[in-house]
Amino acid sequence: MENRINGIHHITAIAGDAKRNYDFYTKVLGLRFVKKTVNFDDPETYHFYYGDEYGTPGTILTFFPWGNVQPGESGPRQATAIGYSVAAGSLEFWQNRLQENNIKHEVIAERFGERYLTLLDPDGLKLELIENKNTDNRKGWQTNEINAENALKGFYNVTITTNKIGPTADVLTKIFGYSQQEADGNRYRYTTDAIETANAIDLVEIAETGGHVAGGSVHHVAFRVPNEEVLMEFRAKVVAAGLNITEKIDRNYFYSLYFREPGGVLFEIATDNPGFDVDEPVSELGMNLKLPAQYEQYRTQIEKVLPKIN
Repeated sequence: MENRINGIHHITAIAGDAKRNYDFYTKVLGLRFVKKTVNFDDPETYHFYYGDEYGTPGTILTFFPWGNVQPGESGPRQATAIGYSVAAGSLEFWQNRLQENNIKHEVIAERFGERYLTLLDPDGLKLELIENKNTDNRKGWQTNEINAENALKGFYNVTITTNKIGPTADVLTKIFGYSQQEADGNRYRYTTDAIETANAIDLVEIAETGGHVAGGSVHHVAFRVPNEEVLMEFRAKVVAAGLNITEKIDRNYFYSLYFREPGGVLFEIATDNPGFDVDEPVSELGMNLKLPAQYEQYRTQIEKVLPKIN
């Protein structure tokens, strides 16, 4: 059987204040803080990972918190919304919780036969909590205030806004093995049946121009493969399609390739291996600052520069 993309691996976005970002995602949304490390290209900046108990691919949202970053502007050639799967009947809980914490949000709405609730994180990143009409047995991280029935299970989808969906859709269908499932106005949903969750991409076509990636913007979307062998198979497919793609990069917790799809969004293909417990046990995920080997000798200097978050 041909190897396929197994949905979304992780999504990486840009934030401002590190502690504000940490407090929102762990205390308000109740995600587990899976990994505290640094940007490989800017070691005086954190790289935060949030997800479920194990840091399972399909649940991982990561951030580069640059304290003085200017706000971005949503527009075409960007991933403009991140959808989380939640259990049916939980949106009223979330609506009340967002109100109690003074989080900007909209009224509960419906799309493709599913209720959803849109909110903005403190940097303006758009999130959507979606009552998944399909079975989603993933267990979200529980806190004292958020029980299993209401916890965020992991990603449902990501929305990509573009001026012309065709070239982006070609990457999804001809390289990644997705197919179009539904359409509503200028929104087209593509899914893969290679996996049951975190398997949807919505393409929204607009004529407007403008927008730029900065604070409160998605930096890149990573798609999931099981291992390095399959990773390199997809590299060959991307090259055959005439797109430029990086060599394999070791990100400590997964191996990656990066390329920019024709619509302008940075795509990554990332492996499941070796996982987030490669350098600390599952019980201690996120508790300690983990540095790539090349920066370990500078630990004292780096720790002095990084802001305190907890």
